[in-house]
Amino acid sequence: MPRLLADDTFLRLCRAREFLAASFHQRVTLEQAASRACFSPYHFHRLFAQAFGETAHEFVSRLRLQDAKRRLAADHESITEVCFNIGYESLGSFSSRFHATVGLSPSKYRSEIRKVFGFSAPWRVVFVPSCFLHMFGVPQPQDSRSDRLSSGATLVSKETK
Repeated sequence: MPRLLADDTFLRLCRAREFLAASFHQRVTLEQAASRACFSPYHFHRLFAQAFGETAHEFVSRLRLQDAKRRLAADHESITEVCFNIGYESLGSFSSRFHATVGLSPSKYRSEIRKVFGFSAPWRVVFVPSCFLHMFGVPQPQDSRSDRLSSGATLVSKETK
């Protein structure tokens, strides 16, 4: 069973995690992240994994790959540009990490996204009145957020250029 952390320790780790999240596209060393939390690199590495269930490196890699998937779906950049813009220094390491995590190569992922959505930028969101969606058989939300969602539901829309 994991040991609970003291409040100040957890806050310091959160500060370092926010720093990593804000600069995931840049090269950040373990020492730089650890200094944000005022820990030694070894102690920081151990506590970060204990607190968040993943190492700082795994956290940054996950953020980079999430951004890569978004960028690949947008189709505004080449795969090489995506690789370098998210912080990888080698196309080979990016491609192998992407394939190991996602299960598809970056180019295959891009083509599969196009097959599913039929256009680029599938995360673009527009709001459609829920009464209009109800006419087409989309049920009204039943969860605690229904008050907030009652004015509209989200749908994917084609990006305008």
